[in-house]
Amino acid sequence: MDDSDQPPRDPDAAVSALADHLTATAERPIPPAANRWLGEAEAVARDAATEGLDSETRRKRVQQVAELLAEADETGDPVADDHIAAAEACCRVLLSA
Repeated sequence: MDDSDQPPRDPDAAVSALADHLTATAERPIPPAANRWLGEAEAVARDAATEGLDSETRRKRVQQVAELLAEADETGDPVADDHIAAAEACCRVLLSA
């Protein structure tokens, strides 16, 4: 992720972007070991992006996504890696709010 691709600062936009970036990794050719962590992170991120979720639950979900992303192995795919970096940046925005 370069400086021109900063994550949204608005929490609703950031959590939506987080889920979208992780959904995009599912379309990439990545090894099963990494894909397992990313798939779980995507599911939790989609839950975090659910409308009407209270802020404490959303924060817990985002923290869980960040932990899952930290466990993911290298993908070997530059596009997937860019989406993962963007998702991690969204997590940082959401967890620092």
